[in-house]
Amino acid sequence: MANEVTNYQCPSCTGPLHFGSESGVLECDYCGSRFSVEDIDRMYAEKNADAQAASEEREAKQTVHEAAWDMESAGEQWGEDEDSLNVYNCPSCGAELVCDKTTAATSCPYCGNPSIIPGKLSGDKKPELIIPFQVDKKAAVAALKQHYRNKPLLPKAFKAENHIQEIKGVYVPFWLFDAQVDGDMTFKTTRVHTHTTSKEIITETDHYLVHRSGTLDFQNVPVDGSSQMPDGHMDAIEPFDYSGMKPFSLSYLPGFLADQYDVSKDECIKRANNRCSNSTEDALRGAVLGYDTCVTTSKDISITPKRVRYAMMPVWLLSTQWKGKNFLFAMNGQTGKLIGDLPIDKLKLALWMGGSFLAAAGLTLLLML
Repeated sequence: MANEVTNYQCPSCTGPLHFGSESGVLECDYCGSRFSVEDIDRMYAEKNADAQAASEEREAKQTVHEAAWDMESAGEQWGEDEDSLNVYNCPSCGAELVCDKTTAATSCPYCGNPSIIPGKLSGDKKPELIIPFQVDKKAAVAALKQHYRNKPLLPKAFKAENHIQEIKGVYVPFWLFDAQVDGDMTFKTTRVHTHTTSKEIITETDHYLVHRSGTLDFQNVPVDGSSQMPDGHMDAIEPFDYSGMKPFSLSYLPGFLADQYDVSKDECIKRANNRCSNSTEDALRGAVLGYDTCVTTSKDISITPKRVRYAMMPVWLLSTQWKGKNFLFAMNGQTGKLIGDLPIDKLKLALWMGGSFLAAAGLTLLLML
């Protein structure tokens, strides 16, 4: 259904619009026109409302249709993946857009127009906040190249220019938790003193029982709400600068990908509580100073939940495979912090180790002469 999708096009020349990470406005690559987020919001308010209504209508029809007809053989074209896919039509060229059911922003592979699916980010799926991209693709590619530099054992395919250019900007759904945490901990500690007499060295160990307690207020503890994003990578690219958060608008999405959450806030509470609890323990333990050893003997951590908000965070991603293994590089699209694993070319490793052995052997012979 074409009217479920909104193409963001330049009002001057109808070229594709994209949100400029550096400029903070929507830009047209064809005529150079620029438009503020507020202006585009006003221009596309009616189209987005119509697209949202069309999505709701489709969902209602699907419910009735599935109740009335035998759908056992439906979707055979996609096999097991059918339940996780939605098919739309590009309003500009009519091409089919095959998307995951969580996809909220993409681009048409045929005409290049940014395609937003407003119905995916409406109702309880609508984010409250967004941090717009501040690192553009050029800077992300340059950082990835720098990350690859001086790594002689990296497979050649990873350094290929066309491979690096596959990096994609994605708005990742995050839950932001606020909480108050009361902590009470007891530690066994020691101080060791050593002094020397004319006959011997004497070591004395003093033992103490140390108590620490306190209250910590946490704001915006982030937990990603996408099952497709590895939690370790999302944690590693933190922190985000929350002073850069803005009220959510669809107009920040053109030119990037975006997913709605598929992990609910209730499912994320445990991770948020663990992060708050661990940080409180670290803070109380860090207040035990001036001792040589410190062992926790008891702890009582009480978490009082407060506000939870839904936000979209900017992340540059490069996902690739090498010999059956997945490798993911993630970059904070606001701060530029990069995390990623690198494979090792075993042939290069063997040659390098062989060369190192020969060099070491040659040096040994020279020293023996």
